[in-house]
Amino acid sequence: MDIKEFFEQSAGKWFSQRSSHHLAFRQAENGKSNINIEMLVADAPEVIALCQQYDVDPALAICGARVTWDGTMDWDEEKHQGSTVLVPIADSDKSHEGRLLREMGYAEKAPVAGRYIMGSDEALTLITEYETMYSEERLWFASPNLRLRTSILKRFGGFSMASLCSEIRMGVTQPPKQAEDAAKV
Repeated sequence: MDIKEFFEQSAGKWFSQRSSHHLAFRQAENGKSNINIEMLVADAPEVIALCQQYDVDPALAICGARVTWDGTMDWDEEKHQGSTVLVPIADSDKSHEGRLLREMGYAEKAPVAGRYIMGSDEALTLITEYETMYSEERLWFASPNLRLRTSILKRFGGFSMASLCSEIRMGVTQPPKQAEDAAKV
């Protein structure tokens, strides 16, 4: 499986249950989210704009995805909502690795580019270094409708968190519109 196939398999509506462990505080918390992942074609306006924001040639974009989430955590009554656009850009010498452009980070609310590695075991690893922390996530499919995710978050200075998510597909979204207008000409 390559990165585009992983994104395509991820498209849909998901229910996510998360168990997080704050190692420094020896505390655990649970949360749940509804996640929607919509595929974007490589020439979608959002993909092109994100590439331009990072000074990357849009022709290098493999595809894109719009991810939206709406969730809650046990420790607060606040809703955690947001959305971001993701665009993978393969390394020229390693097709299974590359940069992952992100419109907005989850841990820090700012644009951030990370790295991805598509493993031979069909698991996707995402590595992001923020200004104040390091994040590593590993995602894989236990079945077509069950996706698992582990993550670690390390703040520079010692604070760490580990989490496990199980994500159950609740529905599919429509495939991305190919350049239909161009095809009709």
